[in-house]
Amino acid sequence: MKSATKLLVSLLVVLSLAGCVGKRSSQAYYDYKSKVIGSELDGSYTIRSFGRARNAVDGYVQAQKQAVLDVIFYGVQAASTGQRDLKPLLFDMNARDKYEDYFNAFFADHGEYKNYCSMKEKRVLTTNYNRTNAQTLVETTVCVFRSQLRQKLIDDGILKP
Repeated sequence: MKSATKLLVSLLVVLSLAGCVGKRSSQAYYDYKSKVIGSELDGSYTIRSFGRARNAVDGYVQAQKQAVLDVIFYGVQAASTGQRDLKPLLFDMNARDKYEDYFNAFFADHGEYKNYCSMKEKRVLTTNYNRTNAQTLVETTVCVFRSQLRQKLIDDGILKP
């Protein structure tokens, strides 16, 4: 009886420790960058973008915002040699601070940024999710209408023609 109890306790300890071993996710410590994966003749670009949020729906929204933000302020690297890098629309390092009220309204939850991006290039099985207890990382494809976005910034006096 004692040996059966010892065996059962040992088995429970091994099983509980086996549950602790597993895939460790380091998404919180890695900086994900958007990449250009395609371009159209109408001035739009297909961008592979990442969004961090508490769930997948918010992750899609954050990925769209990140793609537009990268096109405006940071530029986007090409994913392959067939594409070219995109330079940022605004080269002024202080533009985000200088026009803070404008960009806060532009990137609000139902702001105008939605008029300059879409998910039309997203295909089945091209979205990746990486979920931890704290957040979800969504990798998806976003189409950004760069030429229309550039004209919007010119019309609003943010970008000089």
